[in-house]
Amino acid sequence: MIDVAPVLAAEYPEPLWVQAKAALRAQIAEGEARPGSRLPPERELCRMLAISRVTLRRALTALVDEGVLQSAHGRGWYVAGAPERKDWPNTLESFTETAQRMGLVAGSRVLRCELGPSTFDEAEAFQIAPGTPLYRLDRVRMLDGVPIAVDESLVPADIAPGLDGVDFTTRSLYDTITGLGSRLAQADSTIEARPADAALAGHLAIAVGTPVLEMRQIVRDETQRPLLSSVIRYAGDRYRLRTSFVRSPGA
Repeated sequence: MIDVAPVLAAEYPEPLWVQAKAALRAQIAEGEARPGSRLPPERELCRMLAISRVTLRRALTALVDEGVLQSAHGRGWYVAGAPERKDWPNTLESFTETAQRMGLVAGSRVLRCELGPSTFDEAEAFQIAPGTPLYRLDRVRMLDGVPIAVDESLVPADIAPGLDGVDFTTRSLYDTITGLGSRLAQADSTIEARPADAALAGHLAIAVGTPVLEMRQIVRDETQRPLLSSVIRYAGDRYRLRTSFVRSPGA
């Protein structure tokens, strides 16, 4: 967290807002706040800098104009410079594998990992009886510490026993399933735009209502048995899917 010091001096020739801007910029440049992280509340910044909120906002707005900060209405001020948007491939690979290919570090904040009975719709998707146990794994997926997506996954308990004992802050779900003897061979996906609700916006550090890309995916093995179902909601400015199309002969 940013800890601005020393307190600004009113007798300096530069206006207080200019001094505040310089102090905040210096702290960010020194790595006190990572790209995508939120600054302390305005009240706390005013206390640390010993300036008024009007003066502080002028400094913060100037930093936004310079591309150092980003503002999210009603949520605060964030350090700019999230990882450059990269292409996701049209091959089936895990989030961790994609991150490694792009030279980034994948990580997760686990929101839930628990065993529970499947609903009728979930059972139909997995071609199992309603009530069959499923693992529910919800994570905030990050690249170099910046939140990229919220991933809600379902896995039948018989495919990956003991899943709730795995540390998914760094562990890949694909690697875990593969290590237990299953092969993820093919996936059907649909992608559409949705507005972020309050919970999703909080996890991704974006404003409520911001468009996100929602990908629903069923992953199967070579026999077409469903092994994994997921709903992944990506921050729209941090995700781009790359694919290719082939024209049919004679068309």
